[in-house]
Amino acid sequence: MADQSLRILIFGAHPDDCDIKAGGSAALYQQAGHTVKFVSVTNGESGHQRLSGSELADIRRAEATAAGNALGIEYEVLGNRDGYLQPTIEARFEIIRLIRNFHPNLILTHRPNDYHPDHRYTSQLVCDAAYMVTVPPIVPEVPALRKNPVIAYLSDHFTRPYPFSPTVVIDVEPVWDRMIDALDCHQSQFYDWLPFNHFYEDEVPADPGQRKAFLSKKMKARIGPLADRYRDLVIQTYGEKRGQEIQLIEAFEPCEYGSPLTEENRKVLFPFLP
Repeated sequence: MADQSLRILIFGAHPDDCDIKAGGSAALYQQAGHTVKFVSVTNGESGHQRLSGSELADIRRAEATAAGNALGIEYEVLGNRDGYLQPTIEARFEIIRLIRNFHPNLILTHRPNDYHPDHRYTSQLVCDAAYMVTVPPIVPEVPALRKNPVIAYLSDHFTRPYPFSPTVVIDVEPVWDRMIDALDCHQSQFYDWLPFNHFYEDEVPADPGQRKAFLSKKMKARIGPLADRYRDLVIQTYGEKRGQEIQLIEAFEPCEYGSPLTEENRKVLFPFLP
């Protein structure tokens, strides 16, 4: 990594997954001049209480594109069906091609233990591609990578078989507004499906001008507990004074299947850390 320009590839199962778990970090990378790409491994066609199929997939692809534009990054939505994802050879080869063509230094994705099968299989597909991206006879039409990228997991709250165990925490408060701008683009999700699915649809403001403030409040409630959960690591990273003050973070756990995330390359791969 002599040239210090980074390429960051983030896989979520659905349009908006990357934004929720790594939108702040993406904004920090982008404003520092690095290249970030979000990938939704499914097309999002099932995430709504009234719409579905190609109609919803088209809406969600447009929302993802708008979110990418808000962050100044590329946002690709793959054609795998939402709720139907399987860790097939064909899907693995698609991920291998994508990784090889992008040449990432760092990949972020879901952990393999998760409530949603699409999240689990997205994680499995990325992990299954990890070593194979360096093997020339696999997907031979795309040149193999010489080095396995570093892979890390996005945060979650699941505890079995073991709880999320981050070694990297990122203060995202300085870019919170940019993160909310991106999330606001996923209107079918944050103002329709998720409120319906989680029984708070009556709380969504009728006035579109008030919705972004509503979304910011909801996301702070959702993300806020992370900082206290990993307060010791936040203080270790940012120092006692600032570490006690930080309220909004993103956190990442190394995946053993990629190249190791070491103390030395951590400072290169997350250059906005102190």
